Amino acid sequence: NMVSSFRVSELQVLLGFAGRNKSGRKHDLLMRALHLLKSGCSPAVQIKIRELYRRRYPRTLEGLSDLSAIKSSVFSLDSSSSPVEPDLAVAGIHSLPSTSVTSHSPSSPVGSVLLQDTKPTFEMQQPSPPIPPVHPDVQLKNLPFYDVLDVLIKPTSLVQSSIQRFQEKFFIFALTPQQVREICISRDFLPGGRRDYTVQVQLRLCLAETSCPQEDNYPNSLCIKVNGKLFPLPGYAPPPKNGIEQKRPGRPLNITSLVRLSSAVPNQISISWASEIGKNYSMSVYLVRQLTSAMLLQRLKMKGIRNPDHSRALIKEKLTADPDSEIATTSLRVSLTCPLGKMRLTIPCRAVTCTHLQCFDAALYLQMNEKKPTWICPVCDKKAAYESLILDG
Repeated sequence: NMVSSFRVSELQVLLGFAGRNKSGRKHDLLMRALHLLKSGCSPAVQIKIRELYRRRYPRTLEGLSDLSAIKSSVFSLDSSSSPVEPDLAVAGIHSLPSTSVTSHSPSSPVGSVLLQDTKPTFEMQQPSPPIPPVHPDVQLKNLPFYDVLDVLIKPTSLVQSSIQRFQEKFFIFALTPQQVREICISRDFLPGGRRDYTVQVQLRLCLAETSCPQEDNYPNSLCIKVNGKLFPLPGYAPPPKNGIEQKRPGRPLNITSLVRLSSAVPNQISISWASEIGKNYSMSVYLVRQLTSAMLLQRLKMKGIRNPDHSRALIKEKLTADPDSEIATTSLRVSLTCPLGKMRLTIPCRAVTCTHLQCFDAALYLQMNEKKPTWICPVCDKKAAYESLILDG
């Protein structure tokens, strides 16, 4: 393996060039470099790897025209050593049928790789359907109750690799020592009396659409394994309707309990699903911090209170007679009771997208969405996202 043969100084040069953390012991540096390679590195990084390798072993790479030949041979060597081999197509690695690999003695400086017949031969193939990009420009909708601390796996297409209905893909990510520490020290009591990590590893799935920010969306017959252990999907799948399987409502998945909290050992995620015609999905993994409704309420108060003059102007506008209408509004009735808790309003709030005067209680609204995030205005039943909420003066 080209990267495995690098010394500490070469690993630091490579990681620094790729914009990754280059501090730590050789084992940590090597794990980061291998993760960079398997998660799909840019052509510039591939050229840098060739350059560093050629600098150390000048005669090894003669005759090779592409780093992908090296990468395909590297992974074929280790197929017997790991129980499950990650899908190489996800990392952008393509095998060449004419490249054969034979093993040499361990003392060989080439790292036990000898390439024969370096001129690839190509066979005529049938035209294949267009393959979605490995890393599409998918944007996910922000989750008010989670702050994203780091991206562990950026949005990656769940590419269909065969004509079979059920597909399976493998993904690998590694945690840095700092990330492991943040998770471990965050264990605390959450609402409901349960003890859990407030810094979590979060898996999100959505449609591979780039037109607008996407909501969480699961493919059909979804099955997720983390480090070989089955991850139980939250909630209940709706019962079949007219014999057709109903989809689970999408939500982010907290996989922290199955993640190896160690920077020395990488984590593997296996995702299997039933392919659907005309639908492609994307997965991504984040390190997030879970927030409570009290924290969101504090942030809302820090945004400030809307000037009472705005409400007065809105009242005047509604009471102004419309010359084209035979009906005139002479009075407006607004209740001081919250439509959610049926109690007197303590923190009057509404969304800037709403046109009504009636408010609801901000604390109750946030607590309700903490249990089940719908973000629907209880007055007009329209979307009232957290970003659009304002305290009424």
